[in-house]
Amino acid sequence: MVTSLRIAFVEWPEGLSTNDAPWVKLKDSVTAARPDILVTNELPFGPWLADTPVFSEAEAHLSLRAHEKGLEGLIDLDLPAIVSSRPVWNGKRLANEAFVLESGVVRALHRKQYFPNEPGWFESEWYAGDDSGFGVAEVLGLKIGVLVCTEAMFNEHARAFGKRQASLLVIPRASGTNVEPWKIAGAMASLVSGAYVVSSNRIGLSKGGTQFGGGGFAYAPQGRLLAVTTPANPVRTLELDPEEATSAQRTYPCYVPELE
Repeated sequence: MVTSLRIAFVEWPEGLSTNDAPWVKLKDSVTAARPDILVTNELPFGPWLADTPVFSEAEAHLSLRAHEKGLEGLIDLDLPAIVSSRPVWNGKRLANEAFVLESGVVRALHRKQYFPNEPGWFESEWYAGDDSGFGVAEVLGLKIGVLVCTEAMFNEHARAFGKRQASLLVIPRASGTNVEPWKIAGAMASLVSGAYVVSSNRIGLSKGGTQFGGGGFAYAPQGRLLAVTTPANPVRTLELDPEEATSAQRTYPCYVPELE
């Protein structure tokens, strides 16, 4: 039975590459945090594709290669588990696939199903969903649920994860400078699920002019804010107690039955 786990969340820069000097600093900061589970931002490696509304197969291949190289860097961190996301082919477009790297083995967790379509975030032109749904997964013996960025705005999935006894919800994201709506979504996800909620975000300016806002955050069960990342503190940690989630899932509003 899992007793306590140390969870790390981050804000990592746009266009990240494991070949660049910033990666060395980021690697050192994560190593110093000594997490059991690291949660990265959404699609953390290479440039942001969804700047442009026109799909490019050549750019898609570059993103795939950047994440293949990035995965080598994640493996080199030598952590018990890392939850991240990566592009994979999905028909003629890409899928944004959340995965866990656990004991050096990659395992798919979830594919993003909700996509914005506006300047800076033309994601529906690049990525497509499927019928894989929103399943609970087990990582280091802990039940977790994944909501990739925009999916956090659809609270019914957080509630469903709580009904299935998930102790941790992770929200890898690539969102803009207005962090407050995301914190509201994170707090509500925690409140309705009874779980811990951890989110990491991109930060910096893309080549197409999209500004990412950082502000990774963590909430304890029942919507209690624990910590937020900043440029000065881009890696934060929390100690997760599964019993706290179990207790919260017996309280209001988690116990309220759904309409039949």
